Amino acid sequence: MRRGEKPVHIVVTEPVRVESLDLDAQGIARLAPNEEEAAQGQSGKVVFIQGALPTELVSYVITRDKARFSKAKVLDILKPAVFRAEPKCKAFGVCGGCTMQHLDIRAQVAMKQRVLEDDLKHIAKVAPEELLRPMGGPAWEYRHRARLSAVNRSIKKGTVLIGFHEGKSGYVADMTACEILPKHVSDLLPEMRKLVMGLSIVDRMPQIEIAVGEPEDPNSDDLKKLKPVTALVFRTLLPLTPADEQLLKDFADQYQVWIWLQPKGIETVAPFYPLTGKLCYRLPEFEVEMPFKPADFTQVNHMMNRALVSRAIRLLEVKPSDRVLDLFCGIGNFTLPLARRAKSVLGIEGLASLTTRANENALHNGLADKASFMQSNLFEVSTETIASWGKADRWLMDPPREGAMEICQALAQLHEQGSDLPPQRIVYVSCNPKTLARDAEILCHQAGYTLKSAGIVNMFPHTSHVESMAVFERPYAT
Repeated sequence: MRRGEKPVHIVVTEPVRVESLDLDAQGIARLAPNEEEAAQGQSGKVVFIQGALPTELVSYVITRDKARFSKAKVLDILKPAVFRAEPKCKAFGVCGGCTMQHLDIRAQVAMKQRVLEDDLKHIAKVAPEELLRPMGGPAWEYRHRARLSAVNRSIKKGTVLIGFHEGKSGYVADMTACEILPKHVSDLLPEMRKLVMGLSIVDRMPQIEIAVGEPEDPNSDDLKKLKPVTALVFRTLLPLTPADEQLLKDFADQYQVWIWLQPKGIETVAPFYPLTGKLCYRLPEFEVEMPFKPADFTQVNHMMNRALVSRAIRLLEVKPSDRVLDLFCGIGNFTLPLARRAKSVLGIEGLASLTTRANENALHNGLADKASFMQSNLFEVSTETIASWGKADRWLMDPPREGAMEICQALAQLHEQGSDLPPQRIVYVSCNPKTLARDAEILCHQAGYTLKSAGIVNMFPHTSHVESMAVFERPYAT
C-alpha cells in the first residue's frame, strides 16, 4: 500500500470464481461489468485475492479499492481447488517468504513453466523447439543460505524478532521456525533470539546471515564430522563488549556454529570464533569441491545446484577439444565442472573479489591449468569486448536478474557484420524469465540464433521465483 493511502475493510459475501494466479500467489477474479462499463464495452473490475486459488469459489474482504482493481484477502473458501495444499509453516500468511505453500508443489511447477512459456511467447515472440522437463528437488529444508532481519521488540513482544520480513512490509515476521531452512538452523531461531537479547548492542545488530556448507569430510565414519558446517554472520553496528564476545563464543560452542562478524561493508566480513574452519559445497559428478565464504554468492539449494550444473553442461555439448566461456562466472560454479570436460575455460565476472575466489577454487581442485578468470563489466560490452575474449564455440551465461542484454546486442552486431566470433551454442541460465525472454528476442531475431530448448528449474519451492534454462544455437558456418 502506498504511503498516505488509507486501508479499507469491505466484506464481500457474494461469491466470486477465481480465474488465475499471479506470481505473488494472489488469486485473480474478474467481476461482471456494471452498466457503465458494459455500455462502453469494458470488462469488469479485477480483484486480486490473497489466499485464493484458480477454480475456487470464494468470498473476500477488500483491503485496497481502486477504480480498475481491488486488493483483497480471502474470507471463506466455498469450493476449494483440487490442488490446494495445507501450508506446513505456522508463519504462512504473515511471513512474505513462501507465498505458494497453499498450492500443491506439482501445480507450483506447472505454473512456473507456464510463466516461462508465456514470457517467451509474448516478449520474445518465439517458442522453444523442445520444452525441457521441469527440474525439481526437495520441497522443504532446502535453503542453505538466508539473510534474517533482527529487531528489538522487547517492549511490545518481550523478545527480539529474528526472521524474514512480512509480506510487502518493513516489519519482521514473528517466527520461531522456518520449514525451508535445514532443521538444525530452524531450531536455532528461538535460541538466536535469546542470544541477541543478552547482547549490549541488542538495538544495533540488525541482521544475521546464514550459510550452511557440506560436512568437512563426507567420507568420515565419525558421525560428528558428518554434521553440516553452519556459519552465522552477525551485522554489528557498534563494537562488542568482552561480555558480548563471551556470549557469542559460548553460543558457538553449544550449538556447533561458526560465528563471523560484519562491522561495516561486505568487505569487512571476517571469522570471529573459531578463527578457522571450512565452508564448502561439492559437485561429485565432476569431482569438484567449492570452498566459499559466507558473503560469497552461491546457490541456496545445494541439491538442485548439482542437477542444474549437470544439465547445463550436458546441454552445452562440450567436447574435449573445446574452448568455453563462462560469463557471470561467480566463484566458478560452472567454470570448474566445465574445465573437467573442455580443453580450457575462461570465466568472466564483474567483481574482482569473485574472480580472486574463483582462482583459489581452481587451484584447490587442480584445475588452474585449464580454468582461468578475468574481471570485466558484463553490462558494458561491445563487439571489441567480445573480440578481446577470443573465439569460443560454447558459451554459458548465468546473469543476475538484469539479464545479459548488452552481450546479446553485441552478438547481434557481430552477426550483422558476418563475424565468426559469436558462439555456435549458448546455454543461458536465468533467474528472471522476463529478462531471459527479452534477451531471447535479440538472440533469435537479430543475432541468428534458434531457441532449441527451454525449461524451468524449481530452485525455490513455495516462492514465486522462476529459475530457468534455455539453449540457443546458430547454424554451422558453411
